[in-house]
Amino acid sequence: MKELIGWGDFLKVDMRVATIVNIADFPQAKNPAYQLQLDFGPEIGVLKTSAQITLRYTKAELLGRQIIAVVNFPKKQIANFMSECLILGAVDGKDVILLHPDAKVANGLKVG
Repeated sequence: MKELIGWGDFLKVDMRVATIVNIADFPQAKNPAYQLQLDFGPEIGVLKTSAQITLRYTKAELLGRQIIAVVNFPKKQIANFMSECLILGAVDGKDVILLHPDAKVANGLKVG
């Protein structure tokens, strides 16, 4: 188990619901990945990220799907692409199973 954090530390992580609105292959990535555009609603807007989720998901399966992502990390350069958020998933080796709401909810809804 990793180091314990306090409630205040947890509250600093801004997790939100978003809908995947665009997907592209990311051939420049070191490991197989997609480039995604995520709609977080009117408050945040559309953010970009890359995700190594090609083992489990096709582009067709992902388009329109709601997921959970962290929106308050600093931007990160990945090859020739600037990632603006981090999608959350359960990781089993190279396989990633995305976290998502059980029912359709408003984009931008906070997770806590």
